[in-house]
Amino acid sequence: MNQTPDIKPKSWLMVALLGLIWGGTFLVIELALQGITPLWLAAARISFAAVLILLVWRVKGGKLWLSEERAWGSLVVVGVLSTAVPFMLLSWGQQFVSSGFAGVSMAGVALMVLPLAHYLVPGEQMTFRRSLGFLIGFVGIIILIGAQAFESTGSVWETAGRVACLLAAGCYAVSSVIIRRLPAIDAIGLSSVPLLLGAAVVIPIAYLAEGAPALPDGRTLLILAFLGLVPTAGATFLRVYVIRTAGPVFMSLTNYQVPIWSVLLGALILGEPLPSSLLLALVLTLSGVALSQYGALRRLFGHI
Repeated sequence: MNQTPDIKPKSWLMVALLGLIWGGTFLVIELALQGITPLWLAAARISFAAVLILLVWRVKGGKLWLSEERAWGSLVVVGVLSTAVPFMLLSWGQQFVSSGFAGVSMAGVALMVLPLAHYLVPGEQMTFRRSLGFLIGFVGIIILIGAQAFESTGSVWETAGRVACLLAAGCYAVSSVIIRRLPAIDAIGLSSVPLLLGAAVVIPIAYLAEGAPALPDGRTLLILAFLGLVPTAGATFLRVYVIRTAGPVFMSLTNYQVPIWSVLLGALILGEPLPSSLLLALVLTLSGVALSQYGALRRLFGHI
């Protein structure tokens, strides 16, 4: 495929939508955990999403590779690094670290993608302006999260937990770059494979770690269905589409939006107080995005 990033107005819309979806997912997960254990929650949402997107893929013909070129090894790596491994690392690591550190780790995906894409993806060079923009955006997220990003939980496993969170972020960064480098491939099929592999890995681990699951009540089942449909199946397809068209660096802007949306939705839905640092964080994050994506923004406003 053409490796030059093709950032269009709909690319911005998709990235904004992904930020909103993933930013609100934390609230929904908290509700789901009232009726199901953590690993079975991960297994249920991945499995539901896998079945759903597989059915859509089969209806559309079930074709995967769109050319004679194949890259099965890379596809398997994408499957493992996009869902199963980071889901398990985060589920384990967040037991021992503050939620602020986990949030900073996910925002760090954008900084990890930059050097990887610079060397591995044509057209994604790490220029000074782009690097400075991403650093400014990252500082904005740290200011938003505040001291919680650096608080210690006192757990003897805290260092290992932090490493697990950072490794999960690394999984997302590496899988994004590999997705971009794959040969011509059906977007729905590419979305299906990580979910199928994720389900195959997470289900037996959930069974071994937490035993057979109890049957969730109706409310929990509805929440799991929503998690599988929107932030898992739907968001996986959007992520794949954005990476394949606009590139992994552009896609990584989503990671700067998630903490902001999480704070805003927490205030709107749960009545949580807005941090005094929100305005400064927004200014820095948006300035960083504008600086790093200056050329794409010029083209965007040229279309309007």
